[in-house]
Amino acid sequence: MTASIPAPVFGIAHWCILAAAVLPLLCAYIAKWGSFRIPRREGGYDNADPRAWLARQTAWRARANAAQANSFEALPFFIGAVLVALQLGAPTARLDMLALLWVLCRLVFIGAYVGNLSTLRSLVWALAFALNVAILLLGWR
Repeated sequence: MTASIPAPVFGIAHWCILAAAVLPLLCAYIAKWGSFRIPRREGGYDNADPRAWLARQTAWRARANAAQANSFEALPFFIGAVLVALQLGAPTARLDMLALLWVLCRLVFIGAYVGNLSTLRSLVWALAFALNVAILLLGWR
């Protein structure tokens, strides 16, 4: 008789990885928001050279683009931390809660970045980093 191995479950922490991967795209959308209606010759979005167009932006568009870059920078540590925690058998409920809090912090971070709330942005960044460390160490015994 062979023992049956339970099928792996795609849980909340896994969905948070997907959400985290979408956050940079959200930032890019914010940076480009409203520019599609403006002709390119009048400064509207330039899909032929999007990076140069984004580099010329100022104010909230530039901050949204910076939030996009930071979101990409935060992604590998978050994914790695969640996968390590899962591999080490971290308590699922706690992992799910921390992962959800991390995604929520990153959403607040993006809002603070675009809204030019630098102190709040830095505090939320630090909290999200601490959550990431907590996720990483969750499975440590």
